[in-house]
Amino acid sequence: MAFTPRDLIYRAYERRLDHEVRRSPLPQHVGVILDGNRRWARAMGYADAAEGHRRGAAKIDELLGWCTELDIPVVTLWLLSTENLARDPEEVGALLKVIEDKVTDLARAGRWRIRALGSLELLPAKTRDLIERASEASLGRDGPLLNVAVGYGGRQEIADATRRLLEAYTEEGIDLGEAAKRINPEEIAKYLYTAGLPDPDLIIRTSGEVRLSGFLLWQSAHSEFYFCDPYWPDFRRIDFLRAVRAFQQRLRRFGR
Repeated sequence: MAFTPRDLIYRAYERRLDHEVRRSPLPQHVGVILDGNRRWARAMGYADAAEGHRRGAAKIDELLGWCTELDIPVVTLWLLSTENLARDPEEVGALLKVIEDKVTDLARAGRWRIRALGSLELLPAKTRDLIERASEASLGRDGPLLNVAVGYGGRQEIADATRRLLEAYTEEGIDLGEAAKRINPEEIAKYLYTAGLPDPDLIIRTSGEVRLSGFLLWQSAHSEFYFCDPYWPDFRRIDFLRAVRAFQQRLRRFGR
């Protein structure tokens, strides 16, 4: 295969970036908002938005490979929001099929422990069952952790956590006045979808949108954010390394 001068320049640049990021502390938890699949499909001339979702699903394998190379132990991918569920039923059905296939394939690959984040009760029974089975099948593995956020909304997560917290207090026989005294950030965090996990150090969003849209709303209080222009199917290893380098160049004060 012949490489153009542009290809050679990019390969050299990628090698330099790789060498550079390996010399500094790396994020231990990376969250990614996989945005732009539908717009990519339109830009490429596809009439079916599902083609964008399929290409985006294939890109996940590359991303996880890049994370493995850098020994990043926790990755969280936002695959479907609660708002997405209100889209055209045909499109949602096609997207759910892509998610079902991808999560099943990742579980079969055996490299990642899979944990589902989100209001799974909002999903069709088949989708929920496949995701739960994939998670259960990977429980005993020693590898890195992959959180798949499906039917996920940041506000919904906080509401669900508060509800579960109050239910737990009720079961303990704690009255409302005493419960109000006990509630604090640490108590609420115990009931989040991500309970027991480290907060994300770095959150990446593709497609040029400069907002989180509620992704890991509670957990991202001290995260570093990286927004880039490529649609998710066009996201490259160079883009990923740039995000990691940007994280390393920032002074993290954690609110102090």
